[in-house]
Amino acid sequence: LCCQCGVPIPPNPANMCVGCLRAQVDITEGIPKQGTVHFCKQCERYLQPPGTWIHCALESRELLALCLKKIKASLSKVRLIDAGFIWTEPHSKRLKLKLTVQKEVINGAVLQQVFVVEYVVQSQMCEDCHRIEAKDFWKAVVQVRQKTVHKKTFYYLEQLILKHRLHQNTLRIKEIHDGLDFYYSSKQHAQKMVDFLQCTVPSRSKSSQRLISHDIHSNVYNYKSTFSVEIVPICKDNVVCLSPKLAQSLGNMGQICVCIRVTSTIHLIDPRTLQIAEIDGNTYWRHPFNSLFHPKQLEEFIIMDINRVHEKKKDAGAGARSKKHTLAEAWVRKTSELDTDHQYFCCTHLGHILNPGDLVFGFDLANCNLNDEFANKMNPQHIPDVVLIKKSYDRSKRQRRRNWKLKELERDREASDTDDERQYQDFLEDLEEDETIRKNVNIYRNADIPVESDTDDDGAPRISLAEMLEDLHISQDATGGEGAEMLT
Repeated sequence: LCCQCGVPIPPNPANMCVGCLRAQVDITEGIPKQGTVHFCKQCERYLQPPGTWIHCALESRELLALCLKKIKASLSKVRLIDAGFIWTEPHSKRLKLKLTVQKEVINGAVLQQVFVVEYVVQSQMCEDCHRIEAKDFWKAVVQVRQKTVHKKTFYYLEQLILKHRLHQNTLRIKEIHDGLDFYYSSKQHAQKMVDFLQCTVPSRSKSSQRLISHDIHSNVYNYKSTFSVEIVPICKDNVVCLSPKLAQSLGNMGQICVCIRVTSTIHLIDPRTLQIAEIDGNTYWRHPFNSLFHPKQLEEFIIMDINRVHEKKKDAGAGARSKKHTLAEAWVRKTSELDTDHQYFCCTHLGHILNPGDLVFGFDLANCNLNDEFANKMNPQHIPDVVLIKKSYDRSKRQRRRNWKLKELERDREASDTDDERQYQDFLEDLEEDETIRKNVNIYRNADIPVESDTDDDGAPRISLAEMLEDLHISQDATGGEGAEMLT
């Protein structure tokens, strides 16, 4: 019989029934049943004392661990058997934990008890968000510059930064006329960005720091660091003239080359031999060269006749040749000179996509003044009359058909003009034409534009649906509507 109420029970060391035992002993005594959790609305992170902010989804293991750590000292006297969340409204600012604990009580009897701990979610802005709101509070800045007219490399760089999520630690991104400024709250984040840039684009960097304050008692110095990253001033579709020494070191290439791509290296092709070469940042700064033309100087030509060259004898010491391009000899005429009989002869690397009657963009070297130290010393016979760059398609039709889109960085912009829009369209066309750089970019399907059939296709390159990602859209019902800041 129970020594308290006289109810028959199986024998146990305490000689009490469970009801009387719980009335006599409360094993949850000393464990707080209420607590607070601090949450930053701006970055949607929770405070893990003393000063760490972490991302936690609702009812996740990370959030459960954070809540249990707040009562860890009290739980040391009991044995924790089970812990889990009780569902609460997402916008209720309440987190409820259901805990099951065991403890040895009178004469070795083990008592198990279930209880609920309720946490109130209080809003508190974290230190990083304070700095972002202040806008001018920064410890390090990365100044990325490229001394060119065209911004193709920056558009490509923007997509790489978005893909690798390197913009998350920035306090602010500011756009200026020849580059971008990235502001950071710590020097380590800025250094990480500089290392990333040097791995993804050919560039060189310099760093400096300025002393802001110095505490002579604790010997603490406060510096502001500046990192300057200069990207090589060569973009895709530029015509360049190499120095004789550099051209010889690259396998006796021709000095007049076309830049077909800029990734971590500059990819060049000789339009007369299809010979290709890659130049990294260090090689470029040792043997610098410039672009002979601006993209605005592109002229439109029409192919009068084209003859593909299937075999061309390799010169002694020549390097690798491109397998993706086809060498061809073409007679072309400017579309602005169709009323004359003036034709130009040229060798081109675009023989695989050009046919008689096609329109093509190129640079006219026969009727221009080349202001370049290497080009001026070349034998005039070795300078081609015309260098063809890319096939011309109907741009308005390509824009209408483009059923994909890219994401952009949030940044402080200068007033954008029509030239910026034209350059951005050029970059989108480059993505459609070049599969290699497309692999490094996240392309999202644009559901607003229907998928068209290819029956009326004019041959313009397009991106297949298999290469596109579905953009994530969360409806208001799924997040609890307004006030559901806690959802991540």
